[in-house]
Amino acid sequence: MGAALAEAALALGHDVTVVSGPVEVEYPSSARVVPVVSTEEMLAVCREEFNSSDGLIGAAAPCDYRPVHVEQSKIAKTGQPLELHLIETDDIVATLGAEKGTRWVVGFALESEDHRLRALAKLERKHCDLIVSNSVSAMDSLDNEVEILDPTGTVLKQVAGSKRLVADEILAVIAGRLIHP
Repeated sequence: MGAALAEAALALGHDVTVVSGPVEVEYPSSARVVPVVSTEEMLAVCREEFNSSDGLIGAAAPCDYRPVHVEQSKIAKTGQPLELHLIETDDIVATLGAEKGTRWVVGFALESEDHRLRALAKLERKHCDLIVSNSVSAMDSLDNEVEILDPTGTVLKQVAGSKRLVADEILAVIAGRLIHP
C-alpha cells in the first residue's frame, strides 16, 4: 500500500519521502527512499523527515514489540527453557501526531474485527486528521478495501479495488480535506 500511495502522491506532483523497513517492495524511482531496520530507527528518521514535511501518511506496520535485551553472541543450548521478555515500541504515528502542529497526519488501522470502532479509537489516540481502516486481507494482496474516516466518525469514502486505485482515492480525500493552497 505504501508504494501505491507514493505513486499516487508523485502523480499529483508532490515530493515524496518513503521511510521503509526491510521489505520486498519496489518503490517509485522518483520517491526518496530512506531505509531503516528497527522501529526505533524508523521513528528517529520519521521525526527528522516530518520536520520539513506538510503531512504524514502512516501506512507502515512496524513492530509493536522488541526484546528487552539482545544478546551480542550466539545463545548456546542448555536443555532449559529460554524466556523472552518484550517491551512495546514507541508508536510512530501517535508520537508524530502529538507533535504535528499545523501539519496533517493520516493513519492506517489494520484490524481483524470491530474495524470502524477500533479505527476511530486509533484516530483519536494517535491525533490523526483522518484514518484509513482496512482488514488483514490487504496484506500481501494486490487489492484493498478501505473506509476513510474523519474525527467525527463519518465515513468519507469507501473504496475497493487495486491498491493504486485505493491510493488515488485516499489522496483525493486528503487533497480535499487537508491540503490547502
